[in-house]
Amino acid sequence: MTSASVARRIEGILRTEAPQVLGALVRRFGRFDLAEDATQEALLAAHRTWMDGGVPDEPRGWLIRVGYRKLVDILRSEDADRRREQEWLTSDPRRADAGAPAPTARDDSLELLVLCCHPALTETSRIALTLRAVGGLTTAEIAHACGVPEATMATRISRAKQTLRKVDARFELSDAEELTERVTDVERVLYLIFNEGYAASTGPELTRVDLTAEAIRLTRMLVSARPDDAEARGLLALMLLMEARRSARQNGDDLVVLEAQDRSAWDRELIREGTRLIETAWEERAVGIYQIQAAIAAVHANTMTSAETDWPQIAALYLWLERLEPTAPVRLSRVVAVSRAFGPQRGLALLDDLDADRSLTGDPLTASRARIVRAHLLDELGDHEGAQRGFAEAEEFATNDVEKRYLADRARR
Repeated sequence: MTSASVARRIEGILRTEAPQVLGALVRRFGRFDLAEDATQEALLAAHRTWMDGGVPDEPRGWLIRVGYRKLVDILRSEDADRRREQEWLTSDPRRADAGAPAPTARDDSLELLVLCCHPALTETSRIALTLRAVGGLTTAEIAHACGVPEATMATRISRAKQTLRKVDARFELSDAEELTERVTDVERVLYLIFNEGYAASTGPELTRVDLTAEAIRLTRMLVSARPDDAEARGLLALMLLMEARRSARQNGDDLVVLEAQDRSAWDRELIREGTRLIETAWEERAVGIYQIQAAIAAVHANTMTSAETDWPQIAALYLWLERLEPTAPVRLSRVVAVSRAFGPQRGLALLDDLDADRSLTGDPLTASRARIVRAHLLDELGDHEGAQRGFAEAEEFATNDVEKRYLADRARR
């Protein structure tokens, strides 16, 4: 085995085990900020040691032991007074047995996800901390994904860790009700991570495969920890069914809209898995927003041609979704579904109604999306001049290079 292949194997193990090591240290010491630093040092030590001496039989146990020693060193340097250190270690029952830790088989993934989505944190901080602590992405990778400078992201992550310390965020949850509430926040963060990867808001690439893959991996982790959670399964189904289309969404540098995609290029294995998941999730009595979106994606995924798509069913599902999630993106999606099911005139009338009651005003991205939908409808109705203006206006607001080229091309045509 070459040194390059050994390095790749080690990196894969470290990426998988890092959240477990961090979770074990946070559970034992209760200090997320210091545990994260100690985990990073343990990972660096492992890479150096394992390249020469090989991967140990129990890599997680090795990493936890080294991380524990690193964390104790950090605590001692932070507080040179040994008496105060001992008082801190014994001030919480969790720390009373802080001897050399034994390797653990416990999966701390869910607790760590929940901690990263603490209510004291902003949504952007939750996303950043989840990608850093659970996803294992570097600060530079997270900054690139979020479209901000690396220094800005480093500051954001540092402040998030400080916030967790100030509010004395605990690794454990008090009861099942609190867990359910927090898991809703976790699902939201994973959904946002996937969406940014599936349709990157900025940059030269239409998609960020690293983000979609990470969101799917973390959601699988969530489903594994909560197998009876129908919404978690619905979220995973949605991601898999959307990811199945990825290779067909671009032709070279050009965006390919759903109706024009080569459906034979869709990943049938992902579609089968996603469809099975949503079918089992849908058997539950309480249907949530991710289950409905997954059901919509399944209608598309299991239709071999655009012409065969059951648009009336999709329009009905979007109406249901809008009642649960009355947001501008959902309303715009219902406009598209109504226009496909009942004609562009009906779609344009619905869009006018939404514009009249200001349902689509707000952020520039929503306004741009509304212009694109209107331009498509006007084009279908023969108002090519109005469509040209709409596409040109939308292009001015687009921040993704692939989308900008698509809109410019539509405006020219």
